[in-house]
Amino acid sequence: MLSGDSAEPASEPSQSGAKGAFAKVLAALSSPVAKFVFVAIALAGAVWAVASQWSEIVEAISQLSWWTVVAGLLMATLFVFVTMLSWRAILVDMGSRLTLKDASKLFFVSQLGKYVPGGVWNYLAVVQMGTAHRIPRARSLSAMVISVMVSLVTAAIFAIPGLVFSGGFPVAQAAWLFVLVPVVIVMLLPPVLNRLVAFALKVTKRPPLAGELSAKGIGTSAGWGIVSWALAGLIVWWICVDLGMDANLSTYLLAAGGYSLSWAVGFLIFFMPAGLGARELVLAAMLAGSLEPGAVIVVVLMARVLSTLGDIVLGVCSLAISTPTRGEKVADDSPVSE
Repeated sequence: MLSGDSAEPASEPSQSGAKGAFAKVLAALSSPVAKFVFVAIALAGAVWAVASQWSEIVEAISQLSWWTVVAGLLMATLFVFVTMLSWRAILVDMGSRLTLKDASKLFFVSQLGKYVPGGVWNYLAVVQMGTAHRIPRARSLSAMVISVMVSLVTAAIFAIPGLVFSGGFPVAQAAWLFVLVPVVIVMLLPPVLNRLVAFALKVTKRPPLAGELSAKGIGTSAGWGIVSWALAGLIVWWICVDLGMDANLSTYLLAAGGYSLSWAVGFLIFFMPAGLGARELVLAAMLAGSLEPGAVIVVVLMARVLSTLGDIVLGVCSLAISTPTRGEKVADDSPVSE
C-alpha cells in the first residue's frame, strides 16, 4: 500500500505558473459561497441536460414499458455507485482509508462537476473536498486520474467484443479483435500499470507516487470497474430488448461494448460536459445495424438521461445527508494520518 506522496519541488520554474493558477482555483473553491455556487451550477447543468430534451424524453418513455424505465434508473444509480467503489479502492491503496459513507459524499457531489463545461471541475472538486477528509491534494488528483485509467482499460474489455458484434463486419472476419482482449488486460498488471501511471505523472509534471500500487488495489478497482461496465451494458441492452432486439449474449455484448466505447470517446472529448454529443454518436453507430433508426434514437437518448439522473439522485442525496466536517485542511503533499 502507498503510505504517502512525495514532496513536490517548490522552486521548479516550469511548474510555478500552472501550480499558482491551480492553487488559486482551489483556494476559491474553499469559500462556502464558492462551494454553493459550484454545486448550484453543476446541478443546473445536469438538470438542463434533461430538461432541454424533455419533449423527446417523454416521447421515448412512451415507447418503453414502465418497468424498463424504473429498472433502468435503478441500474444507472447502481452503476454510479459501483464506479465510486472502483475509485475508492485506488484511494485506499494509496493510503487514505475513507469510510464508505465519506467516500460516497465526496465522490457523488464532486461528480456533478462533469456537467459544468470545461471537463476539469469534477477533478478540482474532488481535490478540494478531499482536504476536509485529510486527503493530500496530490493524492486526490492522482487517485482520480488512476481510476479513470482503470475505467478506460476495463471499458476496452467490453468495447472489443461489442465491435465484433456491431455488424460493421462479418463476425468471422472481425473475430480476430478478441486477440486484443488479453493485450488490454495486461495493462492492468501492477508492473505495467505502475509504469503507465509514472509516465502519465511525469508528462503532466506531477510529483511521482511514493510507492507502487499493489496488486490487491488494482485488482479491486478493476473488478469494480468491470462490474460497472457490465451494469451499464445491461441498462442499454434492457432498453434495446424492450424495443425489439433479440435477447442473447451477442446482443448484450454489443450493447455493453457500445456503451463502454461511447464513454471512452466522450471522455476524450473533454471540453464537452460529460462527453455530450460524442457519446451519443458512437453508441448510435454501434447499434445502427441492429435496431430501426427510431429505436436507436430512443436507446441513445434514454442511456444519456438515465446516466444523468443516476448522477443527480446520488449527488442530491449526498448533499442532503452531508454534515460539516471539523477536520483541518491538509497541505498539498502532507501525509494522511493512518
